Amino acid sequence: MYPLHRVVSMPDITLTTLVVLCLAAAAAGWVDAVVGGGGLLLLPALLLGLPHLPAAQILGTNKAVAIVGTSGAAVTYARKAPVKVGTAVRIGLAALTGSMTGAFFAAGISSEVLRPVIMVVLLAVAAFVMLRPQFGRAAGDGVPPEVTRARMVTAIVLVGGGIGLYDGLFGPGTGTFLVLALTAVLHLDLVTASATAKIVNVCTNAGALAMFAHQGNVLWQLAALMAVFNLAGGLLGARMALRKGSEFVRGVLLVVVFSLVAKLAFDQWHA
Repeated sequence: MYPLHRVVSMPDITLTTLVVLCLAAAAAGWVDAVVGGGGLLLLPALLLGLPHLPAAQILGTNKAVAIVGTSGAAVTYARKAPVKVGTAVRIGLAALTGSMTGAFFAAGISSEVLRPVIMVVLLAVAAFVMLRPQFGRAAGDGVPPEVTRARMVTAIVLVGGGIGLYDGLFGPGTGTFLVLALTAVLHLDLVTASATAKIVNVCTNAGALAMFAHQGNVLWQLAALMAVFNLAGGLLGARMALRKGSEFVRGVLLVVVFSLVAKLAFDQWHA
């Protein structure tokens, strides 16, 4: 049994490191709210700023920070974007199950094998988005189309279960994959897809955070401080995406995809 009473205290870090971590949390919240992929900033910042901490504590603290910004962005989107919360929650529950399954099998999977596969997929995605300028643009009055039973099943199984499984196994770019898959499967515009992805992300983050908290692997004091900045970035990113529309989200999406490819290539090169 894990020690439920265990609370990890605030680590000894310099003021400069603390400021950098808070700024990284704000930037990650903004990126995550617009198109997903905020973990590209937040997780490396924690790893570099707190190099002597166990990986589990870094991951747990990362989830505790990220869920606050993601939740704030999800609420902002739900109030102003034509997102169907029921659909998002059903996909989110499937993603939660998938991520738990992926985490269970993660020890037997080599990330060195997965990295080149994911890089190829991301490059194909980037090429598709660039060659299809109409992809993810709002159609008609911007109201999401009615979801057929077949599309709903596909979204739950492939988008929720499949991407959730990937999140548990490997992780980087999960939010971005969610946005792209929701756009393709449910024919959503990019703003509505991003809004839906935020709700799905809240579900998966909640499950992971519960497990890390149960194990005593969350730096709650540090997470609380960084979460304030992450929330501010998330709220700003959601409002900018809503105001500027799908073309803005599309541009940020391409930047995040290429950044993710670069990071995966760097990790593969130095593995």
